[in-house]
Amino acid sequence: MRAVVSERGQITIPQALRESLGIRAGAVLDFTLEEGRLVAVKEVTQDPVEAVRGCLGRGQITNDFMAALRGDE
Repeated sequence: MRAVVSERGQITIPQALRESLGIRAGAVLDFTLEEGRLVAVKEVTQDPVEAVRGCLGRGQITNDFMAALRGDE
């Protein structure tokens, strides 16, 4: 597959490649030069909810925690 570089240095990644790699609008690509080749790697972003999951360190299941708060023990 081929792409043409615009005057501003931009390219369009062919749709088939974007779909197969899961590249969507807003995706971040990391570019490197390896043996004279341009290599683009999609950065793996962490889900913001998953990033804070368990940060309180309670180690309890939600239903058990809520029951304890209500005094249902």
